[in-house]
Amino acid sequence: MATAQKESTKTIAVNRQARHEYFVMEALETGIELVGTEVKSLRAGHVNLKDAWVDIEDGQLYVKGMHISPYEQGNIFNKDPVRVRRLLAHKAEIRRLGQQIKLQGYTLIPLSLYFKKGRVKVELGVCKGKKLYDKRATEAAKSAKRDIDRALKMR
Repeated sequence: MATAQKESTKTIAVNRQARHEYFVMEALETGIELVGTEVKSLRAGHVNLKDAWVDIEDGQLYVKGMHISPYEQGNIFNKDPVRVRRLLAHKAEIRRLGQQIKLQGYTLIPLSLYFKKGRVKVELGVCKGKKLYDKRATEAAKSAKRDIDRALKMR
């Protein structure tokens, strides 16, 4: 008998501002290269994705601007909190993302950070920037839906 392993995921952080500032065209899962004290800090939830973005340099994905607070018991093994970290993806995926960025003007933004089977994963979004009127339209639609749901609940 084969035992089916359940997909165990635990969310560490979500970049809420990304969905407000950008249209997410596509999302994909990548791994991330970390050191031990950074993983311990992530387990405690000390991370900020708000100002993070992803660049492609020399055929590699690098996340920049992501702040992982130093681990309190880490002493000499702590790294710089905002250092550039490499993302792990297949070469063909990286090439495809690079073409989308160049030709269509998209941006790569980390949407969320989570543990999957004990490994840290990054949900990477291929995003297109929103204009101010797009943000207003999205907010108006959310507000209208909230009002409708509230009215239906009252009945």
